[in-house]
Amino acid sequence: MSANITTVAVIGAGTMGSGIAQVSAQSGLQVVLVDVNDDLLQQAGAAITANLERQVDKQVLTDAEAAATVSRIQTSSQISAAKGAQFVVEAVSENVELKRDIFAELDQLVPPAAILASNTSSISITQLAAATQRPDRVIGMHFMNPVPVMPLVEVIRGQDTSDETLATVTTLAEALGKTPVTVNDSPGFVSNRLLMPMINEAAYCLLDGVAEKEAIDQVMQLGMRHPLGPLALADLIGLDTCLAIMEVLQAGLGEAKYRPCPLLQQKVAAGDLGRKSGRGFYDYAGS
Repeated sequence: MSANITTVAVIGAGTMGSGIAQVSAQSGLQVVLVDVNDDLLQQAGAAITANLERQVDKQVLTDAEAAATVSRIQTSSQISAAKGAQFVVEAVSENVELKRDIFAELDQLVPPAAILASNTSSISITQLAAATQRPDRVIGMHFMNPVPVMPLVEVIRGQDTSDETLATVTTLAEALGKTPVTVNDSPGFVSNRLLMPMINEAAYCLLDGVAEKEAIDQVMQLGMRHPLGPLALADLIGLDTCLAIMEVLQAGLGEAKYRPCPLLQQKVAAGDLGRKSGRGFYDYAGS
């Protein structure tokens, strides 16, 4: 493991955080998964166990390997549990103030040599690093959903991220079985600067009556070989997350083409956030 990293803390036990904890533990790292919500920690533990059981059923893992992975994950509702971590990755919601507060607290908590990473999908790494006294050791590590399956990790270099930090995180991503791709710090990076405007434009197509939602998704699936149509993908990601990223793109790049679709705004205001709320562009009641 690069730079002898053996202990990792993951802050945030949602879908992304639990996935990062799982792949880290499967790679032999000791992991502490932190979230203020005890229910979310329990759900994360159940999700990790279920994912590992599926891998055992597919004969990708043995029972012993799955059990060893689970044994390497500890959970805590206190951020102080991250105190001894050599590497910390934050995976909370896309809220810059929340993330900066967490980075400032971690900066005072973890060893001076520890690297602080963010799984943010759009927020400036440079801005997060400014909340710390170690901007050279702050970096973006944007995993894709679902983390155990998707091979890409966008490694985002902030203004002051050092060559050493970049090299360590690149090697770490490879050790986790991922393919790291280095990008510079810019709103949405590469992944969401391309993806979110497509989702936003799909919402405009629906709003403007160009086609029904099923047709819009089928065009991209059957014509462009996308595994999931943009509206169904938005429901999977969470419409609130999509809207937050579009707002970051609009604020950061200042162009009208990044204006969030009013239909997307309306659905988020109504609480129709996609799969996680039971309804988004599609209805998931009973599914």
